[in-house]
Amino acid sequence: MMTNLFSVFDPMTTLMLPLNWLKTMLGILFLPLSFWLIPSRFYFLWNKIILTLHNEFKILMGQKSNGNSIIFIALFTMILFNNFLGLFPYLFTSTSHMVLTIMLSLPLWVSFMIFGWINNTQHMFAHLVPQGTPPILMPFMVCIESISNIIRPGTLAIRLSANMIAGHLLLTLLGNTGTSMSYSLLMILIITQILLLVLESAVAIIQSYVFAILSTLYSSEV
Repeated sequence: MMTNLFSVFDPMTTLMLPLNWLKTMLGILFLPLSFWLIPSRFYFLWNKIILTLHNEFKILMGQKSNGNSIIFIALFTMILFNNFLGLFPYLFTSTSHMVLTIMLSLPLWVSFMIFGWINNTQHMFAHLVPQGTPPILMPFMVCIESISNIIRPGTLAIRLSANMIAGHLLLTLLGNTGTSMSYSLLMILIITQILLLVLESAVAIIQSYVFAILSTLYSSEV
């Protein structure tokens, strides 16, 4: 029985096992199939998506990307699998937890900062002051740019987890009211739930793309 509204995001209340975190890596089981089975339509579709993402990331990262876009494509794939698996009933949504999202964004940001300050120190200092800033505003711009740079991993993590929590909470709220409704209102509720599920599917794709594209933009700055 659900004790409160947020217990749907507790990995201990769905199957009463902490093994729900293992669902995070279930997507790996589906990837090797394309290497030893006959290519299917799904494989060609997924290959087209990967090539499109590679071309977009290569444009953002410049000509010196040298295949680094594979890291962000893998990040996009992992988040996409977890977002979609969280839409199934009684499956734990791992991307709604800050534990997972901050562990994805923080190591990326730290590695970007270490690489940038060691190899491109002058560029990192110049990036703190936007071009055309009046001299009297330069100290304030340095403070603002430093703060905005420091909170980047937090904004990445909160954006992903908050969007996944919001949709799931709305689905849970509407689903709990179904037992006290009449048949006519229940049909409207079912149609609304289906439309929300379609919206959540779109949000799952968009949020994984936004996370990957912002990580690419942050890496291109260093």
